[in-house]
Amino acid sequence: PLLTKGASVILTGSTAGSAGTAAFSVYAASKAAVRSFARNWILDLKDRQIRVNTISPGATRTPGLLDLAGDDAAQRQGLADYLAAQIPMGRLGEPNEIASAALFLASDDASFVNGVELFVDGGQQQI
Repeated sequence: PLLTKGASVILTGSTAGSAGTAAFSVYAASKAAVRSFARNWILDLKDRQIRVNTISPGATRTPGLLDLAGDDAAQRQGLADYLAAQIPMGRLGEPNEIASAALFLASDDASFVNGVELFVDGGQQQI
């Protein structure tokens, strides 16, 4: 098997999977399925002591996100500002912050963390 005893699996979800997002219904539904899959897969993998967790980023400053606004710099900044205003921390996430959270879930420091969804979203899911 590709996964050895004690391995850690991290699935990529999204805040869209737990909150409604206009014009993203299919994407949101697929991410909700990821959440459910992780919670069920831990039962299938328990005998091999394989942990399965989901990391769900919120709005993160990536080219893909900003490309939603097109090529105009003002529109791109407007999108970033609009999204940041909805986040309690007042800014978009950075890719390295998502990576750091994933590294934690993969590490031995998270050896008793199993079946959780870790939101890395600046608190957006809490409001």
